[in-house]
Amino acid sequence: MNNVILLVEDNSTDEKLTLRAFQKSNVENQIEVVRDGAEAISYLCGGPTAGAALKALPAVVLLDLNLPLVSGLDVLQRIRTTERTKLLPVVILTASREEEDIVSGYSFGANAYVRKPVDFAEFVSAARTLGLFWVLLNERATLGPH
Repeated sequence: MNNVILLVEDNSTDEKLTLRAFQKSNVENQIEVVRDGAEAISYLCGGPTAGAALKALPAVVLLDLNLPLVSGLDVLQRIRTTERTKLLPVVILTASREEEDIVSGYSFGANAYVRKPVDFAEFVSAARTLGLFWVLLNERATLGPH
């Protein structure tokens, strides 16, 4: 079973903070980063060319909402409507406090909605909790070999 965490984050400062928070919280999983919605879809669902090799699915996707090219909510919809990825755990990890974003995220099939803490110590704690739960404790459903 793959224990990679896929971080979908376009802001380089937030990316560095997230990676540092995981490191400080001793989450030792490999973290792969994609920086826009189109790259996330390609990573998870396959590239534009037929027969493109697909990577193994990650244990969890940490998905920002405000992404270039394809929005985080559009990425989430694609994940949920693609047979290969429809059961993949997706955690929205965003700065947005908008009720509309929270409702839309859950409506489109997010497993959790986590606001990025402003305080770094809180962010480290959140990263530790995310890593422990989604990678170690959560039992994932599979649709067959991936």
